[in-house]
Amino acid sequence: MTPEQIRQFLRMCLSLSAERDRETLLSQILDTAMDLADCDAGTLYLLEDDGLHFCRMVTRSMGVRQGGHADPITLPPVPMDPSYVCSWVVLHKEPINISDVRSDTRFNFSGSARYDEMTGYRTKTMLVLPLADDRGQLIGAMQLINALDGEGNTISFDSSIELLAMAIASQAAISLTNMRYAEQITALLDSLVGALSTAIDERTPYNANHTRNMVKYASAFLDWLDRQGSEYRFDSDKRRTFLLSVWLHDVGKLVVPLEVMDKESRLGPALEDIRQRFRTMALLDRIALLEGKLTEAEAEALAEARKEGMALVERLNKAGFVTDEDLAQADALAARSFTDEEGNTRPWLTDEEHRDLSIRKGTLTPEERRIMESHVTVTGRILEHVSFPKTYAQVPQWAGGHHEYLNGKGYPRRLTAEDIPWEVRLLTILDVFDALTARDRPYKAPMPVEKALAILRSMVEEGSLDGSILALFEASRAWEESI
Repeated sequence: MTPEQIRQFLRMCLSLSAERDRETLLSQILDTAMDLADCDAGTLYLLEDDGLHFCRMVTRSMGVRQGGHADPITLPPVPMDPSYVCSWVVLHKEPINISDVRSDTRFNFSGSARYDEMTGYRTKTMLVLPLADDRGQLIGAMQLINALDGEGNTISFDSSIELLAMAIASQAAISLTNMRYAEQITALLDSLVGALSTAIDERTPYNANHTRNMVKYASAFLDWLDRQGSEYRFDSDKRRTFLLSVWLHDVGKLVVPLEVMDKESRLGPALEDIRQRFRTMALLDRIALLEGKLTEAEAEALAEARKEGMALVERLNKAGFVTDEDLAQADALAARSFTDEEGNTRPWLTDEEHRDLSIRKGTLTPEERRIMESHVTVTGRILEHVSFPKTYAQVPQWAGGHHEYLNGKGYPRRLTAEDIPWEVRLLTILDVFDALTARDRPYKAPMPVEKALAILRSMVEEGSLDGSILALFEASRAWEESI
């Protein structure tokens, strides 16, 4: 082995270990082996359940290069029959060096003969190697064909090249195995995300739609950054890390009670209690009127008051926002009382009902809101127990920070701008945008996009959101691209 071959081999090892695209790696493996062995042709096979599949075929003197997505090889796989030389080396885990395939009677070379007949090529010398990784796991075979001398004549493969060729095959197998492991880890993460998303979907379909919408917006936005050549564009690893964070950002909602998460109105089931109470009050007034304890005018006045009171309750129950005037009317209604059939004085509204109707915005009481907000903390706890590969190590931080605001008024950690990464700022904008525009929330109507963007701008002005990211998001029109 010459010093130049050693240097070439080391360069090859570095190149193979650094390559992360599978199709490119497969081509590099065969090309590098052919360069080091100084041969004219080669075939790379990958082992699957039904045999050795043709992966790459190269014949340099004829300008032939097949394999990969651009030019897939449609030949049937080689059966794991020891009469075929490539199968033999896999079954026996040993290389085979052949000086002339036409005079070799050990193996079936009918495939090579047919190829030569169709193309006019002369397959003569051959070095066939098993591809085994560092654990001895066989993943395929490599066939090097027609070694060349300095003048381009076909010669036998020198026995001294076998060790180097085996080292190449081993390094190639290790690189392919490592890539397969990485693909398996990615598949595991995908299946985990899919399982969690399905679990959330089973509890509350609208929240799963929320996550899917965010993934669509995020993907469209990142594609737009790429097209713009933006300084903020993500490489493939960062993009995948971010999208995993989006998929998992609401996983903590698995533990939030549905009566809180899906609360459609301020009162919930208590509304029917109020209706029944008002019906009871009407019956009691009717009895009092018949007994002469109320006049017609007094009964009519009470009936009108109940009608107005019930209308107020119905309106505040689903109001988007409760005004000061609304609060005053609710206070007045809660201050009224009646005497029940047992002679006890009871309020028109209980303290709990009065409290719920006085919620300024949304449908949740302060206690329920704390329960709802706890999903972010739970998300962090769940994801901290997942052993993410180093590439995806930021998923728990990004997913668990989507309710933090730059002005420190977010939750759960009250982080400020210097502690909130760019990716979390983007995720927060996507989250708020979809929450405002979602069409399937049980507790509110969807908001037009322009109105939602206006609210996001107001949140920028108050210091909650990143204005530069919002400007990019608006320019991308990602919600249109993702439809």
